[in-house]
Amino acid sequence: MTTFPTDLASLTGRYTIDPAHSTIGFVARHAMVTKVRGAFNEFEGSAYFDGADPAKSTGKVTIKATSVDTRNADRDQHLRSNDFLNMGEYPEITFVSTAVRRTDDTSFEVTGDLTVKGVTKPVTIPFSYEGTATDPFGNVRVGLEGEVTINRKDYGVVWNAPLETGGVLVSEKIKLEFEISAIKDA
Repeated sequence: MTTFPTDLASLTGRYTIDPAHSTIGFVARHAMVTKVRGAFNEFEGSAYFDGADPAKSTGKVTIKATSVDTRNADRDQHLRSNDFLNMGEYPEITFVSTAVRRTDDTSFEVTGDLTVKGVTKPVTIPFSYEGTATDPFGNVRVGLEGEVTINRKDYGVVWNAPLETGGVLVSEKIKLEFEISAIKDA
């Protein structure tokens, strides 16, 4: 089990997400029988962690919506269209924290404003701290993992197709997944 350092002050500082070692992904049900996974390949983010008072911590992530990747070019093109993300008008998805709360020795809840397709709604994402390490280049890294389920219709992403057997082609509920490696700024 990973635990925080006894002295949280050692984690205090500004961090930048390392996109080469992080994943921001999603999972949706397809045809009511299977899951389709996807990810966004282009994003950036930063955070400030206050070890003395985690509630003073902040963070922001900006995702390039055009970087959606489900390993299927036709599906990715459909996701980029007005039926789903309307990337011509809304090229970015953002999350800006509004509150951080420590829930136990290795967990935090990060509440913030998620904006998708021009619609902003509050969400709370539970994150687990996965550890701290110094990489071979002298960078101090922290690892965080989190996930939250949202209803895509809440963000104006409403396209669907009924199935002959009942149900719909794409689930309303979408699980967002975050596997973050962040580097402490010097």
